[in-house]
Amino acid sequence: LEALAAADIKAAPTNLSPLGIRVEGRPPMGALKCFQDGLIEVQDEGSQLAALLVDARPGQRVVDFCAGAGGKTLAIAAAMKNKGKIVACDTLKGRVERAGDRLKRAGAFNVERKGLESERDPWVKRHAGSFDRVLVDAPCSGTGTWRRNPDAKWRLEREDLPRLVALQASILDSAQRLVKPGGRLVYATCSLLGEENDGQVDAFLASHPDFTRIPVADVWREVIGTDCPAEGPTLSLTPLRHGTDGFFVAIMERKAAMPATESGGSQDAPNPAVDADQA
Repeated sequence: LEALAAADIKAAPTNLSPLGIRVEGRPPMGALKCFQDGLIEVQDEGSQLAALLVDARPGQRVVDFCAGAGGKTLAIAAAMKNKGKIVACDTLKGRVERAGDRLKRAGAFNVERKGLESERDPWVKRHAGSFDRVLVDAPCSGTGTWRRNPDAKWRLEREDLPRLVALQASILDSAQRLVKPGGRLVYATCSLLGEENDGQVDAFLASHPDFTRIPVADVWREVIGTDCPAEGPTLSLTPLRHGTDGFFVAIMERKAAMPATESGGSQDAPNPAVDADQA
């Protein structure tokens, strides 16, 4: 904030994110020394909150499954204090490769970038059950970003939504294999549409009984330390109510393995190897 003020840029802390700064107007952020030194990055407040709700902790193993240009990866690396490991994946290999400049500028050294052929890339099967946290910021309609990109509404065709919903379901079904027992799967979109949000989560939980939904408000209080601004088990942010992009977050946890029975087996324990083979 002091650096921005010295550059004659008006800015103030964000209302919801404890790490956010809201800048007035459209100053040339990339030309600022504080940006070039890695002190700040450009990211919507809703996206910051989604990254915080992953609740990634130092020493954990985390996957950002649809990492794109790496904004949430950076936020997760900061939360982990550069300790542990993050794998930033995306099928758009060029985008995840270009994230290298941002990671270097921010001093994030615990990130491995991984281009995937598809959401069913063999890499997923090989690493089944290996991660504490898996974030799926899924491809979506982008309806939550229309305040910034109002022309995007004209590019969304009627047939796009069923295609996107099917893709999101496929991505979730593949990414869940990476979650170890007791680990969490965090699903996020920048959409305001129920089919892509609560509807998608309900369908996932119905077909994956080894996962249970964790109330977002509980994680919010633990990680952010304030009252969650949304009611219900999931988080829905909107430009009107919260001043952020439209954003949705749901948190699901894989049930921990049950204690071994007298015969040496376990009951109702998820088997990552079986999950991977079935896919």
